[in-house]
Amino acid sequence: MIDKLEAFMALAKARHFGHAAEELGITQPTLSAAIKQLEDQLGVMLVLRGSRFQGLTPEGEQVLVWARRITGDARAMREEMRAARYGLSGRMRIAAIPTALAMTPRLTTPFREKHPGVTFSIMSRTSIEVLSMLGNFDIDAGITYLDNEPLGRVVSVPLYSERYQLITAAGTRYSDRKTVTWAEVSNLPLCLLTPDMQNRRIIDQHLAEAGVQVRPTLESNSMIVLFSHIRTGKWSSIMPLNLAETFGFAEPIRAVPIVEPDASHTVGLVVAPREPHTPLVAALVDEAMALAKALRTTFPDSLTKVG
Repeated sequence: MIDKLEAFMALAKARHFGHAAEELGITQPTLSAAIKQLEDQLGVMLVLRGSRFQGLTPEGEQVLVWARRITGDARAMREEMRAARYGLSGRMRIAAIPTALAMTPRLTTPFREKHPGVTFSIMSRTSIEVLSMLGNFDIDAGITYLDNEPLGRVVSVPLYSERYQLITAAGTRYSDRKTVTWAEVSNLPLCLLTPDMQNRRIIDQHLAEAGVQVRPTLESNSMIVLFSHIRTGKWSSIMPLNLAETFGFAEPIRAVPIVEPDASHTVGLVVAPREPHTPLVAALVDEAMALAKALRTTFPDSLTKVG
């Protein structure tokens, strides 16, 4: 039944028999037969059919929840038996918000030193996509904001606090200031992340609290694009300092803390709330907890406690 449940999950995700069959590496008739057999076994119709896929029935939606749970448990069992025999191995899939991508090596590098049989797939996604992919078992873990928008049911490990800086070229307005206010930043030609990014929504929120609105002259979902424009001296941006530092300051770039308010938001690891976790996920959670402890020791103010 596990194979049939996995086929059903693939169809629910693709919402197209042909695309799901291609994803599974089987023919469309084979997929259709597997779904029909699953329906016969459960005694309910799972899929609304016409000339093409039309969605899941209410019973299908219920079965999808069970399918994710059952296949997740089966995967955890297989990984636990493999780890017991050969040690940790396999691929770890992580989705991270763009502003957190730069810190992922601090998690993945020590992890792989301990477990050389593990490989990683790291994707840049919005915070909403991170949670959706985690709920659909498309990733093993996510790195996202923990204290700004609802997370739903997840297990979280707070890692660090994101504090915001005006990132601008030397010689531009405010570049020699010790601090700058959110209201003052609004007067600059800004390049910011796109509105679908939670970082952008956070920035808009703090600007609104300062009584100003900003229409950036450039938007992108790529931090590299933003930083490239900052280097021209014609644009400024608002970024967490830890992210800006990863691009290096070989060029005359300045980072000026933004105050009134001195805002911070907690970023951390999130995983699905299942027990037991797969050995890979359990080991990653342990690594995240070790990283959080190290950051607290090195930078006592780097982590905001999350209840």
